[in-house]
Amino acid sequence: MSDESLFREVDEEVRQDQFKKLWTKYGSYFTVLAVAVVLAVAGFKGWQYWQLTQSETAAQIFADGVQKLQDGKIADAQGAFAAINHSGYAKLADLRRAAALAAGGKTDEAVALYDKIANDQKNEQSLRDLARLRAGYALTDKLAPAELISRLGSFDNETSPWRGLAREIFALAAYRTGDYTMADRYLNAIISDQGVSLELRQRAQMLLEVITPLLTAKK
Repeated sequence: MSDESLFREVDEEVRQDQFKKLWTKYGSYFTVLAVAVVLAVAGFKGWQYWQLTQSETAAQIFADGVQKLQDGKIADAQGAFAAINHSGYAKLADLRRAAALAAGGKTDEAVALYDKIANDQKNEQSLRDLARLRAGYALTDKLAPAELISRLGSFDNETSPWRGLAREIFALAAYRTGDYTMADRYLNAIISDQGVSLELRQRAQMLLEVITPLLTAKK
């Protein structure tokens, strides 16, 4: 799987997860956007016939699991992802299973699975980075900004393709803890960065519009 397809998937997932969370808390400030989850299930080549059959079966189970997750059938989705044993899809399924755990309120279990993926040196670096970021999003309601920066600070530089997402995590945690100055700094860094996606910049702008009056009131 290419870095580009992983980046596209996490940006779509984050867009869905964060807008759901922000809409629940701050619905009066946000416009609901239609979002879609991009299924990164391509990139496996050169399999023999029997391997291809396994891959097709795994792909169907994976797609079914994603649909169950989108339908809110969290337990069913977890079961579907856990049943996949095809090596390529199993890695993607682990990410989805962790997402299902997080959606079901099992944050600690979700983060443990994300960390397992991130710490497995056999996995591609892009997959490990993605797992670290997904764990970060899951922990925005639990950890202080400094703890999240400790986890994800290596992404906070101009050469990292993940910098915008890491900064969004820091901004969300800072906002939750009332550090509006820190949140403002990270959000403005995202908005001014033409190297991150338009969707991410739009999210940052929307949250900044919530924070700016609070920041002004503190002065």
